Amino acid sequence: MPSQLFSPFTLGGLRLRNRIVVSPMGMHSAVDGVAADWHLMHLGQFAVSGAGLVITEAVAVEPRGRVSRGDLGLWTDEQVKGFQRIRAFYDAYGSARLGVQLGHAGRKGSVTTSWEGQGAVPVGAGGWETLSASAIAYPGRNLPSAIDRDEMARVRGMFAAAARNAVRAGFELIELHAAHGYLLHNFLSPLTNRRDDADGGSLANRMRFPLEVFAAVRDAVPPGVPVGVRVSATDWVPGGWELPDTEAFCLALKAEGCAFICASTGGAVPEQRIPVGPLYQVPFAKALRQVSGLPVMAVGLITEPEQAEDIVACGQADLVALGRTMLYQPRWPWLAAERLGVDADYPRQYDRAHPSMRRSAAFDVARQGVS
Repeated sequence: MPSQLFSPFTLGGLRLRNRIVVSPMGMHSAVDGVAADWHLMHLGQFAVSGAGLVITEAVAVEPRGRVSRGDLGLWTDEQVKGFQRIRAFYDAYGSARLGVQLGHAGRKGSVTTSWEGQGAVPVGAGGWETLSASAIAYPGRNLPSAIDRDEMARVRGMFAAAARNAVRAGFELIELHAAHGYLLHNFLSPLTNRRDDADGGSLANRMRFPLEVFAAVRDAVPPGVPVGVRVSATDWVPGGWELPDTEAFCLALKAEGCAFICASTGGAVPEQRIPVGPLYQVPFAKALRQVSGLPVMAVGLITEPEQAEDIVACGQADLVALGRTMLYQPRWPWLAAERLGVDADYPRQYDRAHPSMRRSAAFDVARQGVS
């Protein structure tokens, strides 16, 4: 039976060669939000990896939306130019399609990089004021301001402007980050949204601003550019955001023209208790796919080709997004193709790595007695 993992798939107007997605992975190595040589190397290697789609790390829509000073951004022309350089590499050499994840750090912003411990950076020491649905600090980080309606309109406009810049930069897909305890998730989760106005309390109220942001982004880009959303399907905390809430959110997103869902979990509060293990988030992808009817990406400790194949073949998800696995094995799709008995995309410069070429080379060496 042909591999389902390596079958084509279409998201909106974007056709992917296969169902393998390189997931967003924070590098925190930008200078003033501009992609540098590190990003050209990091994203460039995945252009020729055999994956169908590559999505950048979270790109901030404004300076206050950064997690750290090293975050990428899309609020200036220089930042657009930095991404255009990467786009040019993809056009010249890559077979993968290129997407961007747009986000706003919310109450988790203004910290040091991951390798520096992500400690809070105070406003007077190079940090910045953070925003959230309510003035509740993430433990160990700066106290955020509770965003008001005027500020919400400004942030919504920054998301739309960043989406337009993303199209200018050459991105073919946009993923809106509404997970992991960042600004949009701050509104969704009752653990971080304690408002008593029209944007707090009921589920419909808590979804209002994230849905407005999605609509603004969707309206800002051409119809052929798919816009999807990464969600945290559960907070893993009693009384927090849960799967039924996410199902309702996905149905509301679908009505607004959402092209896909990436089903992650957690990140709202450190009290979460996550039963981490292989494929631990896949059941959430399956549930959201069944309820919403939207294409869904599965994530979370997917490491083996056979696992990824089964996820797609059994209808648990339409796409499989890999993060750490691709850091360890940037040519993982080649390995998967060989294990599953199909062909993969190889750049012509690497033709000698193709299994058929390796077998031919081994035969020639044996025949000629060369060691």
